[in-house]
Formats: sequence, structure tokens, C-alpha cells
Amino acid sequence: MKAEQNLRTLTMYEMVFPSQTNHYGTLFGGEALSLMDKAAFIVASRYARRNIVTVSSDKTDFKNPIKNGQLVEIVAQVQDVGNTSLKVSVDLIGEDLRTGDRVLCTSGHFSMVALDDFGKPTAITRQIEG
Repeated sequence: MKAEQNLRTLTMYEMVFPSQTNHYGTLFGGEALSLMDKAAFIVASRYARRNIVTVSSDKTDFKNPIKNGQLVEIVAQVQDVGNTSLKVSVDLIGEDLRTGDRVLCTSGHFSMVALDDFGKPTAITRQIEG
């Protein structure tokens, strides 16, 4: 028996270490995009139960820096489901582990497409509301 799950939302956590930062000591933009794309891929894959690829990163806003040593909460949410595609929003929330202060740092939107075993777009037939 499977436990009922909310497959529309995914929350992951990542620590920011020096190897992920730029010369200002903040999370490198490419690292942020990688974390966001990974979360969008996972939530879309779990929701659709299909092979998924990223088609586009529609818009990303870097609102506040994420500093070395901060915890990053990555929240991905399926916003819309089409015949073969999904729109996913992703937020990165930085948290100072010493104070508990949290701030929305980065927001973006990703378009994901379901593919069949031949790499062609395929219908998303399993749409579980959660």
C-alpha cells in the first residue's frame, strides 16, 4: 500500500560551501540554476511518472544573495500541466543557521516536457492532485 503524497510540491535542502561560491562569497548563479533545475526535474518526474527534460528556464530573479555557510531550502511546485508539458516554479530560500533568519533569494520558472522511450513528447496521463 502506497502512502498518499503531495506530488505537486518538492522541498530539498543544500548547504552552501566555498566551492559553490563566487569571488564575493555568495552562491554562484550557475550553481543556483543547477539546484533549481534539479528540483524542477524531480518534482516533474514524480508528478508525471514519465521521462522528463527541461525545455526552458523561462525567468529567474536573483533577489538576495545566498552566502557561504547558509542553508538553502529549495521549493519546487508544479503550477500547470498541459498535454505533454509541465510548468514548475522554484524558489531558493536562504537561512542563517545561527539566527534562523530566512529570506527568499531566487525565484524561477521552468518548462518541462514528458518524453516517451524514443525521445518524443508524450502525454501526461497520470495527474494526481495533492
